[in-house]
Amino acid sequence: QVQLVESGGGLVQSGGSLRLSCAASRLTFSHYTWRWYRQAPGKEREMVAVITRTGGNTNYADSVKDRFTISRDNAKNTMYLQMNSLKPEDTAVYYCNLLTYWGADYWGQGTQVTVSS
Repeated sequence: QVQLVESGGGLVQSGGSLRLSCAASRLTFSHYTWRWYRQAPGKEREMVAVITRTGGNTNYADSVKDRFTISRDNAKNTMYLQMNSLKPEDTAVYYCNLLTYWGADYWGQGTQVTVSS
């Protein structure tokens, strides 16, 4: 069974930084495109960032562009989300996601990010 484990969340002041990690196991990590999502209280889950297999292409939600950076280390089976200039509206549970080309959809348990004003 595929396992995804997020870490790195916490409480930070507005303007601060956090680095999230997503460690994957029981799959060939390097074969897939990976995504970060977030879900704030009372809101729908939204995609934050996506990175292709080699890391050569990335894309971001407009709300985080130029502040967040997605990256991956295929040797460590780990994906990252560097979050800078955090704002209170970034407060959410952050999830890593794998959607395979055959439709298998995997999620981690999520990590809470809270940004105080």
